[in-house]
Amino acid sequence: MGSFVPTAGSVERRWHVIDAGGQVLGRVATEAARLLQGKHKPVYTPHIDTGDHVVIVNAAKVRLTGRKEEQKVYRYHSGYEGGVREERAKDVRAKQPVRIVEEAVRGMLPKTKLGEAMWRKLKVYAGGEHPHAAQKPQPRKVSSRSEVA
Repeated sequence: MGSFVPTAGSVERRWHVIDAGGQVLGRVATEAARLLQGKHKPVYTPHIDTGDHVVIVNAAKVRLTGRKEEQKVYRYHSGYEGGVREERAKDVRAKQPVRIVEEAVRGMLPKTKLGEAMWRKLKVYAGGEHPHAAQKPQPRKVSSRSEVA
């Protein structure tokens, strides 16, 4: 008897909601990336998108440890020559609080077409409300440092 390999059509996708309010950014991002990739499932296969949908709420209230609020730099390019732009984390949080969480999660996903498919299943909202109640997302708890040790 051969090994079971899931097909793209046989994957059952669930919805999860993570409350990032007061949580450390890295712990929220790793949990979201794990769920998006499907590593929490027994049918996880690296070359198939077996992941679930993830909704992150309260992204504006996510915590950065240490002095990252002043020292962490987000870079992007305008597309023009010499168009590299830099912004501190506190400025990004003021303008686009969702971007901090999105970039943290995106950096933990594969840089391939498969990673793009996983990325599209992530929904991030600055406040506590989201429009995905019809999908009945299950609340997901993020472990804190004291629970890990």
